[in-house]
Amino acid sequence: MEDDAAPPADTAPATGDPADAPSGRYGHPGPPLRRGPFLVGFTGALGVLLAYAAFLAVRNAASMLVLIFVALFLAIGLNPAVVRLRSWGLPRGLAVAIVALTVLSLLCGGLFALVPPLLTQSAEFIDHLPSYLEELRRNKAVNDLVERYHLMDRVQSVANPDIVGQALGGVFGGARLVFGTLFNVLTVLVLTIYFLAAFDRIKTIAYSLAPASRRQRVRLIGDEILAKVGAYMVGALAIALVAGLATFVFATIVDLRYPFALAIVVAVCDLIPQIGATLGAVIVSLVGFATSLPAGIACLVFFIIYQQVENYLIYPKVMRRSVEVSDVAAIVAALLGVALFGVIGALVAIPAVAAIQLIFREVVLPRQQQR
Repeated sequence: MEDDAAPPADTAPATGDPADAPSGRYGHPGPPLRRGPFLVGFTGALGVLLAYAAFLAVRNAASMLVLIFVALFLAIGLNPAVVRLRSWGLPRGLAVAIVALTVLSLLCGGLFALVPPLLTQSAEFIDHLPSYLEELRRNKAVNDLVERYHLMDRVQSVANPDIVGQALGGVFGGARLVFGTLFNVLTVLVLTIYFLAAFDRIKTIAYSLAPASRRQRVRLIGDEILAKVGAYMVGALAIALVAGLATFVFATIVDLRYPFALAIVVAVCDLIPQIGATLGAVIVSLVGFATSLPAGIACLVFFIIYQQVENYLIYPKVMRRSVEVSDVAAIVAALLGVALFGVIGALVAIPAVAAIQLIFREVVLPRQQQR
């Protein structure tokens, strides 16, 4: 009868022995390997070697990983602009192209404002260098210092082929630095455009790595973190724009040379938390003192007043609305970021603290309450 028919070989019941498991298409699975001392030691040694190889790979690719991280951070900050353009009915490709062209135009405008003054001032300094040296030679105090410390002998001893070769090496090193910086900037721009174009797909892949039971919660928390990073970028750009406009108006009133270039310098420096505003103030004040003593004093007074207004009125209001980070946490995060990762650490410190606060409030504290 049909009921007495023997089951097929591939559907034989398993008895716990690997030999009794279904053979399937590729035969019976073999017995498990014995976990002897040699196998355990070899596996551990192989794990150590793989970990060391991964460490060497990360260390050798550290510079490129930093560029990728910066590009991803910029893409997160620029994505709200793409979302806004898409809400107006534009396709994502066109929205990304508009944002990328805007950023590229701002970058080219900044270079166009900064490079001509630098070239002009360098040419003027080279042209006036003989007159500066002549004035120094006429100064009695300078001549006394030259004779007392034998400066001319030291200059002549320095002017030998070896020192000249080292100087040329320094020049070539400077050229490599310039071209390396240009390559890094272009790399970041290209990666940022790619990340913006594939932003939704990257988010989907990242969220799919979470377990299905927690994926919805991970998605909500992740979207909130990304929103805070984008809001921080918008707030930082707004504060830098206000600083640049105020500097441009002041430089125009005081009649400083190249007010637009000085405004761009202050705006770019103001993007660096805590120390950027001071750095921009020092640069503009030096230009003011080079123009005249009253102009330099006016620059000092202006930046002292403006930094108080920015630190106590503009910055707290903007950052509280964007990332909801307290002033103490922002200062501590910026200091730690500078100490650990330099300027990049200072840039990402505040949104990182906002993300940590959100995870701590939504994940860590609820778990502690359940115990």
